[in-house]
Amino acid sequence: MQEVMDVLKALADENRLRAICALRGGELCVCQVIALLGLAPSTVSKHLAILRSARLVDSRKEGRWIYYRLSEEFRTPSAGKVLALLFKDLENNSELSTIGNI
Repeated sequence: MQEVMDVLKALADENRLRAICALRGGELCVCQVIALLGLAPSTVSKHLAILRSARLVDSRKEGRWIYYRLSEEFRTPSAGKVLALLFKDLENNSELSTIGNI
C-alpha cells in the first residue's frame, strides 16, 4: 500500500507529472527537463528527486551531465497499473501534448 501512496504523492504535482510524461519518450538530460518545464534548475532538481524517491525515475551521470529515464522498478503490478491508467488518460490532454512525448 505504501508503494502506491508514494507514487500517487509523487504524481500529485503538475510539473512532476509533466516530467514523467516527457520521460516516456526516452532519457533526457536535466537541462532538457528544465527547458521543458520552464522552471529554475533547483526547482526541477527537487521535483526529480521526489520522482526518484518514489522509484519512478532513475538517473545516471555522464561527465557533467545527469540523465533521467523512467525506472524499471515502477513496473510492479500496482504502480504499473496506476501509471498505465494515468498515461492512457493523459494522451489527449492539451497541456501535456506540448511536451511532444506522450
